Amino acid sequence: MKSTIFGALTLVAVSATAFAQPATTPSTAAAPSASRPATVTDDSNKAVATTSANAPTPARGANSFTEGEARSRIESNGYTSVSGLTKDDNGVWRGTAQKCSQQAQVWLDFRGNVGQQ
Repeated sequence: MKSTIFGALTLVAVSATAFAQPATTPSTAAAPSASRPATVTDDSNKAVATTSANAPTPARGANSFTEGEARSRIESNGYTSVSGLTKDDNGVWRGTAQKCSQQAQVWLDFRGNVGQQ
């Protein structure tokens, strides 16, 4: 009886291990490169929020940032005196701020990208 139970448990453990292993290793999977970190995604997946310090224009999309979160995000990018934040029809927060003692028109898109015009 003990050997039957032990045999059954061994079979279950071996089977579970076999199923946990991938059958093949995909050779076409894109590996992160030095020029492109793994945290950056392509524009093809609009649901994934990514940030880019060099975004030239704001990305259009449903923006879930609150006004306070937008203000904090803009301030964390070196801007001060952030004011007049409003969300436009493209889901982009826009307002004015100062950076290096100069007034700037700033924006925050749904991905968290911050920029100025």
